[in-house]
Amino acid sequence: MNLKRREVGDVIILELSGKLMGGPDAALFHDTIKDLLTSDRKKIVVNLSSLNWINSTGLGILISGYTSVKNAGGQLKLTSVAERVQSIFMITKLATVFESYPNEDEAVASFGGE
Repeated sequence: MNLKRREVGDVIILELSGKLMGGPDAALFHDTIKDLLTSDRKKIVVNLSSLNWINSTGLGILISGYTSVKNAGGQLKLTSVAERVQSIFMITKLATVFESYPNEDEAVASFGGE
């Protein structure tokens, strides 16, 4: 998995690409989330448009990140979830856990102008 980080106003965009399957992916994602929360960056959008596969460990990584952000008083939202990945979210009922938006602009706008 590759992870790119950029900012749109006060919202952090994390772009994941490739396959999210655990191992070093978990450490990279967790460290990035931890760094953001430590620097009080709590509006996070995870763009999954280039993520072409996720396994159960990858789902766990996303859930763990979501929980960490939520417990710190922040929000983690998803955008541009590929159909294949979205179907996994539907089967596992995670579609009801994550706030998901069809595109990055809508996801960023969902935070409002706080």
